[in-house]
Amino acid sequence: MAMLRRCARPLAVVVMLLFTAFFVVPIVWLLLAPTKTDHQLVFEGPFSFGSFGNFARAWRTMFDFQDGALLQWVKNSAIYSIGGLVIALASAVPAGYGLARTQFIGRRTLLAITLVVMIMPATALVLPLFLEVNLVHLTDTAWSVILPFGFFPFGVYLIYIYFSSTIPEDLFAAARVDGCDEWAVFRRIALPLAKPVVALVAFFAFVANWNNYFLPFLMLPDSTKYPLPVGLEYLLASTPAFNPTNGGGQEAIYRPELALATIVAIAPVLFVFLFSQRMLVSGMLAGATKE
Repeated sequence: MAMLRRCARPLAVVVMLLFTAFFVVPIVWLLLAPTKTDHQLVFEGPFSFGSFGNFARAWRTMFDFQDGALLQWVKNSAIYSIGGLVIALASAVPAGYGLARTQFIGRRTLLAITLVVMIMPATALVLPLFLEVNLVHLTDTAWSVILPFGFFPFGVYLIYIYFSSTIPEDLFAAARVDGCDEWAVFRRIALPLAKPVVALVAFFAFVANWNNYFLPFLMLPDSTKYPLPVGLEYLLASTPAFNPTNGGGQEAIYRPELALATIVAIAPVLFVFLFSQRMLVSGMLAGATKE
């Protein structure tokens, strides 16, 4: 038994290193790709460094493409993601609180429906959403993306779990004895205590909105209204198979520019995670124990 324990530790370390390499190696390649020409990216070592001049050229070409289309896509993604996030929080937090702290007819049915919708693939809902949005003539508008983004059943479930398992009922009862109505209890007691889980829901909603591809692709036929994930697919479709001279000064999108655009698409989610990781950890631990 002791020998098995001694062997298990090195084996666990090896497995963790393999998983780390599996995730880190593509990121390193992606960071190095914009420093190379298209020719270097195809024929030279995958982890070789090109030059800062190549990076500057890729940066300039990327942001000059179609009169700044990339910046427009970034702006669109920010509008859609933040707009959907605001609606998701405004609906998920009160809904989760109501399911956890009030008793009414149909409560269990609503909770069951929330769980079923939560586990359904998002792509399965795109067609009915498109038919609904088209019925009210909102296709090819920002609302056709923002309103579906505001539908976030996973956030409702997280809020429900937090309020039903973490905050003692005696705290709410004491607030009611002091004269608070239900709205005052929610605003003055529940919301301040729920900041970690609200931050967790906000992070998940923002990441889901920012990375969503299929819904905006279906709702927005106009390329100037694309969010960044759909814009990346547009760039990929317009990238030549191979350019041995890297364009000869021609301003076109090749693999280095596409890699740089991918980094731009990843950066906002990374920054949000880095600046909010403390509250995210608190939110993930919320509800782990019942006080």
